[in-house]
Parts: sequence; structure tokens; C-alpha cells
Amino acid sequence: MPTRPNTLRTLAGAALLPLALATPACGQSAAAPAPETPATVCSLAGTLHGTHGEQADVSLCADTGSPRFNITAPATCRIGRTRVRYACRTDGTWKASRSGKSLGTGMLPGSGLYPGPGTYDLSATVHVWSTPAGVDLKGTVQTTVSLTAPKAKVTHAVTVDQSVLHRNATTTVTYTIRRDSDDGDGNARLGMIGEAGTDLQITTADKRCVNPLVGRYPSKTRLAHSLDCTVTELQPGHPETLKIQYTVGAKCSTVVSKLGYWVPKGQDMFTGNMLAGPTLTCR
Repeated sequence: MPTRPNTLRTLAGAALLPLALATPACGQSAAAPAPETPATVCSLAGTLHGTHGEQADVSLCADTGSPRFNITAPATCRIGRTRVRYACRTDGTWKASRSGKSLGTGMLPGSGLYPGPGTYDLSATVHVWSTPAGVDLKGTVQTTVSLTAPKAKVTHAVTVDQSVLHRNATTTVTYTIRRDSDDGDGNARLGMIGEAGTDLQITTADKRCVNPLVGRYPSKTRLAHSLDCTVTELQPGHPETLKIQYTVGAKCSTVVSKLGYWVPKGQDMFTGNMLAGPTLTCR
């Protein structure tokens, strides 16, 4: 469906947080609010309008209580003055800042590391559409949310002994993976990936690592510019190390990494976390 011209009316959003309704007695000071439990905090960020009466109310939401800071943009759609509302689909990009300092950007839905308590300015450039409602709108929305959940305790870390690769050379990089908490177990998976089309080759003699297999069976094609490694003996005070070789040709490639780990809570399926690892540059 073609996108119709639209205008945007931004609303001053307020975080949907519990408020203390009781008023302190004269001479008494209000008690400081207790840190919030893990939750998703949403705030109405704006209403997109189309030229034929289409409307989309867009909220921006942030969750708290984990190492990740997840951003979503749920929306409801309607036509004209009708009270019938439809669930809408949204995509686009988000930005987050605190005290004027950028905390990250990304695609919707997306995430970054949770920086801790504070007042966050959230904005998003969104595309909202709903086939039943006949809505197809684009625009920018923004709001502010206040989060009080404490910053999650760091349980894992991954570091490198050097972070620069060189053209027409092979560089050996040693990754050190740590578990610094009694929470969790000794299992973790480290993934590294370079830029496609640069002839980068990532190799290692470590049997715990493998270049990912791609394609349909019985394909034996593997991604030379990517590597997956699994360690199973992580304990506090007992880190694991991986020696990885990066062979770069005439065209440079950066390499990003991510560590996935498990923090079991019975049979809860949602206790895995991802930690951004070091980024290798090239020159």
C-alpha cells in the first residue's frame, strides 16, 4: 500500500510509573521510592496523522532489570473518530540519551546495555502500518521515561590482548572470557564476525571453535569471515582463553564479537544473556 503524506503531533509523554498518592504530613519528608522491580516502562511518544483521517498512537517502551536495555515501539491505529482500534506493526530506528549524552542507537525493536537508573530521552523514526485499518504512516516520535532499577550486576566479561588488525598480514588475538559471579554456570559461546566481501579469514587450532556452516544439507560451505567458539569450564577465578588468527588482505575489515551465556533459574527459558564483546579495527 503506498505511503500517504502525513503530519505529526508530538505528545509530551510521561513514564507510566507507580505514583505515591499519600501526602506527607507537615514537617515530614517523603520517603525515597524503592527501586522498581524488573518491568517494561512505556510512555506515549506521539500520534501520527494521515490526510484521510488515519491515526497511529505510538509509545516507546524500555525494559529494566537485566544487562540489556530493550527498546520497542508498540502502536495502535484507527481511522477518523471511530473508537475501533487496531494493533499496528512498527519498524524503524531508535535513539536513547541521558543528560545529553548518547547511549546508543539501533533498529526497532532493539537493545543496548542498560546504563542504570536515570531519566532517559527516547526518540524513534517509525513506520507504522495496519492492513485492516488502512493505515500506512511514517514520522518521528519522542518521549522521556524515568527508570529506577539498579544496574544489573556484571557476571561475565570478554577482553582481548590487542584490538588492531593490519592489511596483508595475519594477526593473532587472544580472547579472555571470564565469569566473575557465582550466578550462572561454566558454559558460554563467543561469536566473532567480520565484513563479508573483504576476503578476511578467521582461523584457529582450538577444537572448541568452528567456522559456521551455511546453506542447505549436504552443503559443506563455511563462513571464512566468522567463527563460533564454545567454552564449558568457566568458573570465578578460572578464565578461558582462545587464540584466534585473523588474516586480512588488501581490503580492511572490522570484527565484532558477542558473548552469550546462561544463568539458569530452574527451567525458566528466558535467563540467557548476550554481552557485546570487543570490536577489532583494521588499518
